[in-house]
Amino acid sequence: MPDTSGGGASCCAPARGEASSLFQLAAPGPRRGERRAHDAAAITLPGGEFRRGDAFGEGYPDDAEGPVRTVTVAPFRIDATAVSNARFADFVRETGYRTEAEQYGSSFVFHLLLNPGARDAVLGAVAAAPWWLGVEDASWSAPEGPGSDLEGRSDHPVVHVSYHDALAYCSWAGALLPTENEWEYAARGGLEGCRYPWGDEFAPGGRERMNTWQGEFPRVSGRPGGATGTVPVDAYEPNGFGLHNTSGNVWEWCADLFSEEDADQRVIRGGSYLCHASYCNRYRVAARSKNTPDSSTGHGGFRCAWDLQER
Repeated sequence: MPDTSGGGASCCAPARGEASSLFQLAAPGPRRGERRAHDAAAITLPGGEFRRGDAFGEGYPDDAEGPVRTVTVAPFRIDATAVSNARFADFVRETGYRTEAEQYGSSFVFHLLLNPGARDAVLGAVAAAPWWLGVEDASWSAPEGPGSDLEGRSDHPVVHVSYHDALAYCSWAGALLPTENEWEYAARGGLEGCRYPWGDEFAPGGRERMNTWQGEFPRVSGRPGGATGTVPVDAYEPNGFGLHNTSGNVWEWCADLFSEEDADQRVIRGGSYLCHASYCNRYRVAARSKNTPDSSTGHGGFRCAWDLQER
């Protein structure tokens, strides 16, 4: 079951709490350029130097967003969107893959999104973040717990996928997870030193540009009809490179370790539909967080990348 004690768990992404020996990797696929079985639109980026990090001093010290530094990335391809439920379903049908949430028998669900019929499946709440519930049989195909499904959400990002699950999908697709440098380069869309993929204003001209929490977190949703969770992978305008939702919607796994000191933690980027300025401003393009590679949540997904040169 998920670790609901809160020990070592991030408020943004609760951790399962123990290393996994259960994950399955699909047969390795090609690593460079070739795409197989995965038909999402990918964008070729030239790479080069860019300025990475938080230029505004708005990050959390433990997240190590700074200092701002110049880094170089080689040319690569990256999906314009996160992997959708429909594409993950194709992968499962072809391979018979079972996610870690399915193998463990549980995953983390945000309390306002819990399927009303799944209350008996709640295993507990995370002590440090009680809005996260460990829910029996919550998984990518039942994201709000038993009795929920994906009807009407085939184009939403797949969630409840661990780092290991993301690697398995990428292997099947002949892809990789982006490195953290690649992810931020792509997420910025060619803009230097900006808070968001479109500039510095949260909602320029009063126009919403990303899927983040509206209302009083974590109890009151300001959206019509209450908490809405994910939106389609191509919702909102793309950035200057053509990528959608590199701020908000779902956290996205990257290939990197979070730090040498956190050797059991992998990087997640982009923030999610639960981010809010009063609690977690990690929807900024420089923001970063972490989770254990076997953990899965209702706000965590990924997108694929392809090297055009050897890493």
